Amino acid sequence: MTNHRMSVADAIRTRRTIRHYRPDPIPEEILDALLELAIEAPTSWNLQDRSIVVVAGGEGREGLALATSGQPQSREAPVILVFVAESQSWREDHSDIYDQARRNGAWSEEFIATFSTASHAFQSDLEQRGLLREYAVKDAMIAASYLMLAATEVGLATSPMNGWDEAEVKKAIGIVDRDDLAIALLVSLGYPAEQRPHPGRLTLEHNVFRQRYGSKRSAGGPK
Repeated sequence: MTNHRMSVADAIRTRRTIRHYRPDPIPEEILDALLELAIEAPTSWNLQDRSIVVVAGGEGREGLALATSGQPQSREAPVILVFVAESQSWREDHSDIYDQARRNGAWSEEFIATFSTASHAFQSDLEQRGLLREYAVKDAMIAASYLMLAATEVGLATSPMNGWDEAEVKKAIGIVDRDDLAIALLVSLGYPAEQRPHPGRLTLEHNVFRQRYGSKRSAGGPK
């Protein structure tokens, strides 16, 4: 994607949420490379229960602009990525996933048989507790995080977007009648038309606890 390689640490530290974008299109090969990195993200039980819808123009973009109440990035960024959580995908045939793991030498036949039974039981338990959507959304969010960091490496900007109407987003990407699918996140992607300084983050002492929530690190060492 580029001759320059930014470290993961640098990508984390330099990524900013960008709301204004240049109209320059993203080369297809760069976009494809970013999407490939996004789907490398881990998922619960390797179910890969998330998809990405790439929206770059037409009625879809107008629909997303409506769904996001006219946020500038939804109109200015050349690409909007919609991360979709597939809460019912565990019911599908996963032989393609198992075949790939088998070819890669990652999973044995014994492991596949055990894994298949255990994963189904786990998902059934989630269903009984009303947590299927939550788990699928988590997987989609991890993929979105991977993409945002990968985009930073190649000089592209992103904005993880909140404040959208899920029904309108579904309508814009053609899944208005799919109750089994949930919208996890919208991410704008493009070349930045603004620079944003780092607003800062609170210290580890404020946000990180040892062993129990609220515990503080003692002067003498870890608590």
